[in-house]
Amino acid sequence: MSGSAQRFGPRGLRRGAALTWVFGCALATAAATGSLPQEPEPGPGPQTRAVSSTVAPVDHEEIEDAAAEAEADGKSVKAAAEEVVSRSGDRWGAVYDEREYEEFEQALDGTYTGVGLSARRTGRDVTVSRVQPGGPADRAGIRAGDLLRTLDGRAIGGRPVAEVVALLRGDGTGAAEGSRVELGLVRKGRSWTETLERARLTTEAVTVRRLGDEPSSAVLVKVAAFTKGAGADVRDAVRDAPDGAGILLDLRANSGGLVAEAVVAASAFLDGGLVATYDVRGDQHALYADPGGDTDRPVVVLVDGGTMSAAELLTGALQDRGRAVTVGSPTFGKGSVQMPSRLPGGSVAELTVGHYRTPGGRSVDGKGITPDLVVGERAQQRAETVLSGLGGGS
Repeated sequence: MSGSAQRFGPRGLRRGAALTWVFGCALATAAATGSLPQEPEPGPGPQTRAVSSTVAPVDHEEIEDAAAEAEADGKSVKAAAEEVVSRSGDRWGAVYDEREYEEFEQALDGTYTGVGLSARRTGRDVTVSRVQPGGPADRAGIRAGDLLRTLDGRAIGGRPVAEVVALLRGDGTGAAEGSRVELGLVRKGRSWTETLERARLTTEAVTVRRLGDEPSSAVLVKVAAFTKGAGADVRDAVRDAPDGAGILLDLRANSGGLVAEAVVAASAFLDGGLVATYDVRGDQHALYADPGGDTDRPVVVLVDGGTMSAAELLTGALQDRGRAVTVGSPTFGKGSVQMPSRLPGGSVAELTVGHYRTPGGRSVDGKGITPDLVVGERAQQRAETVLSGLGGGS
């Protein structure tokens, strides 16, 4: 990979200096933002993260002027900046206060504040989809499949799942580690409440398991998010797989993360070459895989509508380079770039400035990636069948 991977926290942001790239992800229990390699201009600088937007970039000076005026008048800097973003039509532009942005920075290291559960919508219900071992929810006896009906006494049935997860984390409420949240739950007709204390938790971004008992059985590598170290974990999983065993790379529900980590993961399967190109206000740049990856082992990539950002970048690279067969449903389509600017009082505004493309020149933003084999139900079963047909074991 060309360049060095580096990131800078909110206090290191400085307008006009070198860029550190960040591809974002949706609000999720363990989601994280991340960085691309630093450009060759020295010194700390703003960051960018990929989001889905097709609007023209907003002038950073406009939002900074509005923030400065609000501060001089004793008004809310964040509210003034949010007004500019709202008028711009940039649906993925956002303004964070200092605490919220620090949460993003901590997420880069694979940590978050929460209760240790993931949720998904099943019809009209919000269902617990995963419980993190050892977390507050696990210790309270909450299980995958339980229905989540209320948070702090408020019904959540009609709320988007991303909003529910944000409430569990305490985003936007000032809740921190040690704060409490009351959950109303239902299991097999039995209703009860649990009061959980939020904790600082570490995510397990990459999990690896064999898909059979034979020596040449395929290996499933599930990447939940591209947090720090995830790329190396993927590379190690590929290197440690038995000779002749195929790799089923599961990127479903992967909402993004550090693009530098996605490039390291791509390097596990490629012997150098292009991973993606991206532009920032018309300037073109490229990302390359490191040489020496495993180019012989069969690979199938599983994707769905929750595959976003850095995960789409990796998927597009392996698909365009002919290195993997992709299976599942079309990906989300989150492939534009944002640049954060530090505002008076410590807030950070992120605005769209560019887009990235796959090695074949395809734009992902707003379109997503269509798998080679589009499958609805039983996608993993079909993916395993494809991998077996490629000679990757069973």
